[in-house]
Amino acid sequence: MAAYGLYTHIASNKLRSMLLLAGLFLLIYVLVFAGALVAEVVLNSGASLDYYLTRASRDLIAAFPYATIVAALWIVIAYFFHQNMIDAVTGGESVTRKQEPRLYNLLENLCISRGIPMPKLKVMDSPALNAFATGLNRRQYSITVTTGLLQALNDQEIEAVLGHELTHIRNGDVQLMVVAMIIAGVVGFIGELFFRTFTNLSWNSTGSDWSSSSSSSSSSSSSSSSDRGKGGGGAIMAIIIAVVLIMLAWLLSQVVKLALSRSRELLADAGSVELTKNPDAMITALRKIENRGELPGATSAVMELCIDNPREGFADLFATHPSVDARVKALVQFAGGHDPGPLALPSETADEADESQEATTEQLPPPVPRGPWNDAAEPAGAPGPRFGPSDGPWEPHR
Repeated sequence: MAAYGLYTHIASNKLRSMLLLAGLFLLIYVLVFAGALVAEVVLNSGASLDYYLTRASRDLIAAFPYATIVAALWIVIAYFFHQNMIDAVTGGESVTRKQEPRLYNLLENLCISRGIPMPKLKVMDSPALNAFATGLNRRQYSITVTTGLLQALNDQEIEAVLGHELTHIRNGDVQLMVVAMIIAGVVGFIGELFFRTFTNLSWNSTGSDWSSSSSSSSSSSSSSSSDRGKGGGGAIMAIIIAVVLIMLAWLLSQVVKLALSRSRELLADAGSVELTKNPDAMITALRKIENRGELPGATSAVMELCIDNPREGFADLFATHPSVDARVKALVQFAGGHDPGPLALPSETADEADESQEATTEQLPPPVPRGPWNDAAEPAGAPGPRFGPSDGPWEPHR
């Protein structure tokens, strides 16, 4: 569904969320079929490929209701506890007006000015400069900012960042991002579980079974030997198909992220300008956040929720954020903002000044020694004291 305006964009996000939930069930069925293929090969290593495909199809039909229940249960768990999972990864904690009056007042003023319900406010202790919004309904919506962001940005820039995240909530982007994170997470978990199980199997014993079956087939008729050869090939083909299906499911879960249209960040930047009436604040905030938003220990799914994701996918194929340069260019072109170019933070400027001062100090010549026997006006390379060997202050006058 193409989006031509704000309201069609919101409707498009809702439709995509429903399609992504349906895709979650489809990917789980694919993984169950791949797991059934591996299980049938383990149970009977001497059958043909047709046998494995038929048996795996029957296993899928038998496991269909259980897989559906598991997928539905996962959705329910994610619906109610996804914020707890994200907080466990990022360390975000809810704050009140008393704890963070500056941040709380900025967000409250934005919400009051547009009649937007006040989301929960969270702060995570991290030097990174980033922020993100989460939630699937009005009671769950929350905005999380880092302590590094609060220290590096002024009030106008923080207000612009909060306006960006509020626009994500208004546009329904948050729901789409959380659903995609749920799908990518469950498929990645099941795929990794299958691969670990597959690699931990005792292939030595399976190989010995195959070798013993081939040795016994040498003493039987040629037709029987041919059938068993086909059976061994069928087992290998079944394993290859299972691995391909698991990899395909993982790839599709990554492609789901492409459903998070990269235009959503541009729309959120524009929404922030519409809320704050200050395009320059949004531009300078992006320039300060640029390449400083990496959250230590955060998964790729969490980074995709952030205002800036410095991680890049394979050949930028899976990148869910446009570059900061592209976003700033759009704000300059369509909102009339001014681009100051890449900005250095005050702390970074102070560090560079300290380093340059230390380097200058190291290059200076050693200081001239001062004492009762030296003339401070003499250069460092001048000869020693002017007194003779017996002209010290303690020598008697002659």
